[in-house]
Amino acid sequence: MRSRVLCGIAAVVALLVTGCGSAGGAKSGDAGTGTASAPAGGTAAAAAFPVKAADCAGKETVFDAAPKKIVTSNASSLETLLRLGAGARVIGTGFPPGKGTLPVDLADAGAKVPVLGDMVIPKEKLLGSGADLYVDTFGEMGGMGGMGVTPTDQEYQAAGIKRVFLHSTACAAMAPAAVQDLTGVEADIKSLGQVTGTSAKADALVSDMEKKVGAVKTALAGVAADQRPGYFFFDFDAGTKQPMAVGNRQVANAVITLAGARNVFGDLDGDFKPVSWEDVVARNPDWIQLGVRSRGSEAENKKAYDEAEKFLREFPATRGIKAVQDGRFLRVGSEVTTIAGIRNADTVRQIAAAIHPDLVKGAQ
Repeated sequence: MRSRVLCGIAAVVALLVTGCGSAGGAKSGDAGTGTASAPAGGTAAAAAFPVKAADCAGKETVFDAAPKKIVTSNASSLETLLRLGAGARVIGTGFPPGKGTLPVDLADAGAKVPVLGDMVIPKEKLLGSGADLYVDTFGEMGGMGGMGVTPTDQEYQAAGIKRVFLHSTACAAMAPAAVQDLTGVEADIKSLGQVTGTSAKADALVSDMEKKVGAVKTALAGVAADQRPGYFFFDFDAGTKQPMAVGNRQVANAVITLAGARNVFGDLDGDFKPVSWEDVVARNPDWIQLGVRSRGSEAENKKAYDEAEKFLREFPATRGIKAVQDGRFLRVGSEVTTIAGIRNADTVRQIAAAIHPDLVKGAQ
């Protein structure tokens, strides 16, 4: 499986998840012996447990009670936990949110979470963290690939750490068909809500996402398939020597489709695939999203977007692309486009408002 952490800062990721391993933590029936209680930072009803969560291969882990100490793999899943009201239980994160990345109302809480790894969390730190739950957004290779040795199932179990996989990202390459909506992301949020004992909040978050996306779908109902502009997600952080395309199993494919565009690499089965600049030129996108991972400040983000746009305008192979000639560039963050999270719905609306301004207005 190939999931994605955003290469270079993202290059470790666009190629990062090429396999989705079996879940760590306890096997079905091996969960802890505690009973559900009301942990700090969230509520959990005893009747809600036991809860089962499966890995990419379908192997189940049983939770008899809500976790008390959580480590998460990246900023997106950290944001989800904060929104669920489980933030007080998060004791560490990898790929931490840069300054200004989290919404204002979550920024202070997010800044208090210890950073266990600027990118992926080193094996020793993860196993020694004292966590009883690891939220794995990227899968076995995505979480550790190229950055150290991945803990084995036995090591996770010995450390008392169970895992919850966010399937829509961690298991993307294994999806049986093209992903064209956010139901997988929403299912992940609900699953995380069940495991953490915050199902009511998870349901509310998903309902809000559905309303946002539903409004866009209604606004674009009259846009025929042949009227959808071609759209290319330019993963600038993956490097410019060889572009990395998002395929039809990636979350970004769903975001692009829902926003009323056509992923020019939507015929590629899988989540990520290296392509050539000749391939990009041949598909001649109408719009290009400058895929940049947060640099930690508005000024640094602007600098990165400027550099990405400058490359496309000056690189001989891309200067003739319609989107480049027309200056149709979107400056929308990589994380909220390619990694499963609550704000995928906002990204749908943001892209739709840019490419269909007469139909979709008021994007935040």
